[in-house]
Amino acid sequence: MAELPTTTLHDPSSPLTATFVPTAGMVCTSLSDDGLELLGQRRGLDAYLSHGKTMGIPILYPWANRLSASKYEINGAVVTLTAGTGGVRTDQHGVPIHGVLAAYPGWLIIEQSDNQLTAVVDYGGKPRLLATFPFPHLLRMDITLADRALTIRTTVTPTTAASVPMCFGFHPYLKIPDVPREEWQLQTPTMQHLPVDHWGIPTGATEEWPAGTEPLGTTEIDDGFGQVPQGAEFAISGGGRRIAVTFDEGFPAAQIFAPRTDDVVGIEPMCAPTDALRRGNYQVAVPGKPASAQFSIRVS
Repeated sequence: MAELPTTTLHDPSSPLTATFVPTAGMVCTSLSDDGLELLGQRRGLDAYLSHGKTMGIPILYPWANRLSASKYEINGAVVTLTAGTGGVRTDQHGVPIHGVLAAYPGWLIIEQSDNQLTAVVDYGGKPRLLATFPFPHLLRMDITLADRALTIRTTVTPTTAASVPMCFGFHPYLKIPDVPREEWQLQTPTMQHLPVDHWGIPTGATEEWPAGTEPLGTTEIDDGFGQVPQGAEFAISGGGRRIAVTFDEGFPAAQIFAPRTDDVVGIEPMCAPTDALRRGNYQVAVPGKPASAQFSIRVS
């Protein structure tokens, strides 16, 4: 594949860098600390472009993770999602997954400096996007790299009289370089565990999840969570290095993904639980009042 233009941010106070590819869905392909890569590359950028196979830090928009069926209804209107149309991709069970902006080329950079980047997508002017999510709005990402932390703030501004469901998320794939996965420690806050079925869809059951830190070992994780407190911190650590993900605001749900087949841990900030777009358990951005969500990744 042809080389795509990238934008690399530099932390003015440390050797931390972050690289984004605006024409590939604003995906963050690298978070590097003095040359050591902290993001899982998975199958790489080419697979993300061709098949939506996630890597680095992709945005999952307008819904995070799976929907339980290919239709959803809002205010009496039914939206039908068709695999291969309008950016819709499905998992092995045939259900839509990760929204429609995977590798989307239409992001426009409107501000940029050595350590900051702002990019937007105008949903209202994109029929392809409105076909799957018929809520005109401006989607904006403000990205900053400073004080050994990458901060991503996402703002949704409705551009008509229609409110916009807030169901999106991000999927940072994190890793501790040069330390075996079995030795990584995983820290999670107090929250609510949302068990899922064999398709990865919440069953409706809930369980309390106490805060704690446990060795990852050979454990495989793909679990959803709700009632994540504002400011909650997740982290992986090992070998004298710690990578913390803070849900600064607007992300009351999470998914934790740690496959046996890859040395990564996905700590996913989500505006609403998996399948919220079909179940209606989400917040909205209302006209005249933009809604924002922010998370940060701190390396120490």
